[in-house]
Amino acid sequence: MPVPVPQQRSVPPADTSHGGLTLLVIEDDPAGTTITVPELSAAAGTRVRVRTARNLTEAARLLTDDVDCILLDLALPVTGSGAEPVAERAEPASERADELAALTHVLRIAPLHAVLALTAQDDTELAAEAVRVGAQDYLFRGELDARVLSRAIRYAVERKRADIAQHQLTESRLRAQENARLERGLLPTPLLDGSGLSFAARYRPGRSRALLGGDFYDVVRTPDGTVHAMIGDVCGHGPDEAALGVELRIAWRALTLAGLCGDELLSTLQQVLEHERQSEEIFATLCTVDIASDGRRAGLCLAGHPAPLLARHGRPARLLPYEDGGPALGLLPRARWPRRQVELGGAWSLMMYTDGLIEGRVGTGGSERLGQDGMVAMVNSRLEQGLAGEELLEAAVAEVRELNGGELTDDVAVLLLGRDPERIRRWGGSAPRSHPASVDRPPSPPARAAGAQRPPL
Repeated sequence: MPVPVPQQRSVPPADTSHGGLTLLVIEDDPAGTTITVPELSAAAGTRVRVRTARNLTEAARLLTDDVDCILLDLALPVTGSGAEPVAERAEPASERADELAALTHVLRIAPLHAVLALTAQDDTELAAEAVRVGAQDYLFRGELDARVLSRAIRYAVERKRADIAQHQLTESRLRAQENARLERGLLPTPLLDGSGLSFAARYRPGRSRALLGGDFYDVVRTPDGTVHAMIGDVCGHGPDEAALGVELRIAWRALTLAGLCGDELLSTLQQVLEHERQSEEIFATLCTVDIASDGRRAGLCLAGHPAPLLARHGRPARLLPYEDGGPALGLLPRARWPRRQVELGGAWSLMMYTDGLIEGRVGTGGSERLGQDGMVAMVNSRLEQGLAGEELLEAAVAEVRELNGGELTDDVAVLLLGRDPERIRRWGGSAPRSHPASVDRPPSPPARAAGAQRPPL
């Protein structure tokens, strides 16, 4: 029967200065090492505990978490130890696999322990092969003394710890790269071909080393020419909230392309949220805008979300009405979300955002929030400078961070849709393909002269 693998801790500690060391000697004649515990302790400069095992089965019983290093005689027979037969092992792929059978078995049952291989003095090739297979170092039986052994134990323990740390770091990097590829693939690609609208977006998750947060947005154009835009925020900042945000975004796109909008769409999204959330306390705010095919008017629905910001050509930006909004998704089981008609005009820009943009700290000591009024003033100030589109969003997010005195702790998502009849005419009634966090537009105009009209966002 195979010997069960003892439970291992993540990285065996090696307190070589205070707690001492524990060495497990696996040899059919443990006395053959000729090294006594007092000699080894004196050479190591600290207390050394030695356990001895005459075979691999006995070694498995003695292999506990407090063992720091294993000294294994490569000549130890494996018969009756529970080790796998040589013919059935995939490793080591060596001509001397049978001579390394004991080592292979020890490495399998003690993957996190340092191992020293003990062999005859004239068998250099076997000793080197043992290190290639997985031992941290080797010792020759004829040259073994207390000082050499104590130094080898310390070296093997530290090398094993370094190997484990490097392996964990490599796994962490690979996992981070895979997560980044996954999260990047989950970010939306706006579908705006043929709409004539410009698009820009900025997305900054509050979660450290992440590409996705609980905020989500999307923009699609349906066959009837209507452009549907959405932005939302799942409460919380962890990976579960990020995953739920992706689910809601994908569900919104599918439902929108299927022809749903307004209250019917939000009611269905609430059902999705209720079935997918981890806790009944989880909710999500949402803002949807349905822009008519002529681009001059839109329907607005708010589910506990801040109202968008609208700037018409030559006028200051202002918040759209929010009095008729409904509750956040997931709060009330039979809620309703009225759809309000909004006149956009001929040339305009519409900025949709999550509360991470307006909840940053401002003022002396960071005692106040920026708020919606502060955001409107900030955007109008940037408009006075002639900024528009992507440059405007970049400047706005940078200023919010600066006012906050550092990185924002909440997720931030901002998207900007705009209509410019002159631009539409230049593109022959359509706009070039849009991409996430980008905008297709002519070069930004220079800062306006005194008395000139303010450009749209």
